[in-house]
Amino acid sequence: MSPDSNSTPSYFNSQILPTLKQSLSLALTYYLPLAGYLKWPLGSSKPIVSCTPNDGVTLTVADSNVANFDTLISNQMNQATDLHPLVPHLILSDDKAEILALQITLFPHQGFCIGTSARRSVVDGKTANMFMRSWAYLCKYGTGGNIGKNPCLPPELTPSFDRSIIKDPTGLDMLFLNKWLAIFDEGQEPKTRSLKIPRQFPPVSQEMVRARFEFSSKDVQQLREKALSKLVITNEKKYHLSTFVLTLAYTATCLVKIKGEGDRVVVIDFGVDCRSRLDPPVPLTYFGNCVMNYSSSAEARNFMGGNGFGFAVEMVSDMVQKIKKGLSKIKKVEMVSIERNEAVFMAESRDGSGGVEIVLALKKHEMEKFTDLFSSGLPCS
Repeated sequence: MSPDSNSTPSYFNSQILPTLKQSLSLALTYYLPLAGYLKWPLGSSKPIVSCTPNDGVTLTVADSNVANFDTLISNQMNQATDLHPLVPHLILSDDKAEILALQITLFPHQGFCIGTSARRSVVDGKTANMFMRSWAYLCKYGTGGNIGKNPCLPPELTPSFDRSIIKDPTGLDMLFLNKWLAIFDEGQEPKTRSLKIPRQFPPVSQEMVRARFEFSSKDVQQLREKALSKLVITNEKKYHLSTFVLTLAYTATCLVKIKGEGDRVVVIDFGVDCRSRLDPPVPLTYFGNCVMNYSSSAEARNFMGGNGFGFAVEMVSDMVQKIKKGLSKIKKVEMVSIERNEAVFMAESRDGSGGVEIVLALKKHEMEKFTDLFSSGLPCS
């Protein structure tokens, strides 16, 4: 989302929108598969990515008559469903699926936002992020008066499409595909060939709210000191106290405490970029989905005691170290929504201060408890 004092409808439609469209077209010349479809030809054992000169990305341009732009870009609590109208839907059928859809929504006199929907079987978060950064780069340097001056993408944004570097001797592609198909047949021998989402999620409850929380670089450092005071470090047992480990452990501890019920099983699950972890490693700009999910579980009571944060740090640290040593195994592949699966979105702070932001969705009374617990537990709050 981008606040802009020049976001009047006339200025937006005459200046900003044409630049966005022009740079989008340029970006798609580098990311051609995004303009195509995932298809499943009758003679093929698995889906393929197909792109022809007549294909393109669906782009919706809309105006919002809801004056809540400032609320949406702030850290304050808002209805989880407020963002739904800003995100486009992918066109899907049994044998054809759109890979990318975009929506640009203008909030008159306030700003505009860009919503994206992507087919995760074709692109992972890193590839999607590379594309958006490439679009932004070309919007700044490759349009208008800048055309021809610097239209090429820098190496770190130029995708690699070489599929020969991916080795799959055990046939994981068909294993995952058969598991996907089995969902249609409730665990029976898969018979249905379909690219549709097999299960429809129930509507998001109106009780669900969304909020953003920030860890400053000072918060992270003091969480590290807090963790060191609670962990026993020996030559045999060392911990990986990265920003990711500390902020995920702290967030998980807060979430478990507000839910209660010490006998229940808590699962910590996160995606891992495998590009640098394959043998041989693939380029960091590899286009596609190169992510595995890794998970670990423990009883809730371990997070709820006086050393709950220390327990969570040790648990997440062990997970990360096993991944770094190549000891982990793929547990599952799934698509999640933070509104339906209690997932947490984590990203670097928008202000470039070295901190971390998290976004999560909870019922309102749970979010209020989480807010209090989150703020009171940070060492420098």
